[in-house]
Amino acid sequence: MPTDHAARWKLVLGAAADADNSVPLSPDYGRMDEVLTALYDQPPERRGGLGGSAPKVSRWLGDIRQYFPSSVVAVMQKDAMERLGLHQLLTEPEILRTVQPDVHLVGLLMSLGRVMPAKAKHTAREVVRRVVQDLEKRLAQPLRQAVQGALSRAVRNPRPRFAEINWAATIRANLKHYQPAHRTIIPEKLVGYGRRGQALKEIVLCLDQSGSMAASVVYAGVFGAVLASLKAVRTHMVVFDTAVVNLSEDLQDPVDLLFGVQLGGGTDINLALTYCQQLITRPTDTILVLVSDLYEGGNPAEMIKRAAALKAAGVTMVALLALSDEGAPSFDRSVAEKLAALGIPSFACTPDKFPALMAAAIQGQDMTKVVQ
Repeated sequence: MPTDHAARWKLVLGAAADADNSVPLSPDYGRMDEVLTALYDQPPERRGGLGGSAPKVSRWLGDIRQYFPSSVVAVMQKDAMERLGLHQLLTEPEILRTVQPDVHLVGLLMSLGRVMPAKAKHTAREVVRRVVQDLEKRLAQPLRQAVQGALSRAVRNPRPRFAEINWAATIRANLKHYQPAHRTIIPEKLVGYGRRGQALKEIVLCLDQSGSMAASVVYAGVFGAVLASLKAVRTHMVVFDTAVVNLSEDLQDPVDLLFGVQLGGGTDINLALTYCQQLITRPTDTILVLVSDLYEGGNPAEMIKRAAALKAAGVTMVALLALSDEGAPSFDRSVAEKLAALGIPSFACTPDKFPALMAAAIQGQDMTKVVQ
């Protein structure tokens, strides 16, 4: 086997694969081996091998960015949180400045918000803002286009004012009335949008803020802020554990919203749905998105009854087991099956599918098809 291939296998398999150190490593490979060993080859009794020194951790974080692509860096940072106990060190500003920002880091900083020293909070907010701005650049426009397009198709005004005429739809509907002699179309009927400035739909995002839902909360916060910027929808943001908090007023600044979330604690879905039910004034024009793994710590039977009442009132409801790139998490299958029997689908949804999901919900289409 060529030396370079042997060196790569040594990096993959770890030091134990070359106990007698017979495979030489170039300087770059040697440094890569050191950073991998510090993370993955520490025996249980030596976990935390990066030590308690902030400069040492900063160097390690800098090294992984130098030797690995950003997608790998994000995975290694997440593993370091779990394997090496970096939570305490990440409350230091000098450490935060060296970390590659990603959704998992934002979730970690949200969970540390209550114990983070004041000197680190400003830096933490800047890290979160960088991630939020990146997500908005990637996800905001597709969501706006999907929702606005769905509203245009779902809401028709048969007697539109001039400013409300949907010209593209009107032309398509009247092509058979084309007059060759006049080289124009005589419209027999006009197709219009709904009244501008009017909230045509209400969207309630109901978020489980237990620790396992961190990434989902981050994405939902960004999507909530985008939806709140659309005049044609009225958006509510509700987060819950064993208590319920309405963060709708924070939707103008998703960073403030995310720092208003307190990850951890128990779960009372029934209490959250009861609160959401009180917010809803136009059930048939309301979409309720419950983001939760459905492990109910409150009253499961009452929770199902509450969901049934919302559905019977005409609310379009969907349970997202996760809103993240990780796919389907562990969830309560029994509750999911009972919701499905009510006509309330439950499934995991990746962020790139969420715009199509909302479009399907607005138009009354099968939401499960957009995630298949």
